[in-house]
Parts: sequence; structure tokens; C-alpha cells
Amino acid sequence: MNQTDILGKQPAKIWLILATVGMLLIVVGTLLPVFGNYFYGSAYKYVYTAGAVMLVTCRLFWRYSGKHNRLRRLYRLESWSAIFFCVAAFFMFYEPLQARDWLAFTLAGGAIQVYTSIMIPIVVKRAAND
Repeated sequence: MNQTDILGKQPAKIWLILATVGMLLIVVGTLLPVFGNYFYGSAYKYVYTAGAVMLVTCRLFWRYSGKHNRLRRLYRLESWSAIFFCVAAFFMFYEPLQARDWLAFTLAGGAIQVYTSIMIPIVVKRAAND
């Protein structure tokens, strides 16, 4: 099996750049209340929400087009992590004084993101060797 059969059609560079910027904004929005809440006030909510919207847009508009079923499931799971980040952004505005809900969804989305970022290269390597 060659590389294009495994990975499918690659996303446009703009989707990769927007996804990276979105993830960075999510990290900055998560860290602002810890380090700079006195200086920035509630700006972290808007930074986090912008990152979550950018990430979910990228994940929903780019689909995996390869033939490998496990990779298809991993990329779908990766899009669910972006949805978890959007739910966390909702809870930032719904209950602004409680941090447990948005932090729980952020941790869940981050755990899924870490899992898929580890497993996708492993599955691609195994499929290339078969």
C-alpha cells in the first residue's frame, strides 16, 4: 500500500495553519486565568472561544479520504476533541464563576487530542509496512 492510499488527500495548507493557530489560542485561553487573570480580566473566554471555533471549523471541513478504516475513526475522534473544546467554551459563558465544567471538557478534549496525535502516526507506519 502506498502513502497516498493510506493518508488520502492531504488538507490545504490553510486548514493546517488555522488548526494550529486554533490549538495555540486554546492553550493561551486556558493559561490566561492561571497567570494573568488580574491583567486581562475576562479576555481569556474570547481567546479560548476563537481558538475552539477555528479548530472545529478546520476539523469539520477537512475529511479523511483514505481507505484505512482505523485512520478514518481516529480522524473522526479528533474532530470530537474540537467539539469538546466548543462545549467548554459554552460553559465559560454559561457559568462564568465555576471553572470545573469548562476545565473538564478542556481536559477531555486534550486527552483525545493527545491520543490521536500519538496513534495516527503509529497506524500510518503499520499500514505502510503491510
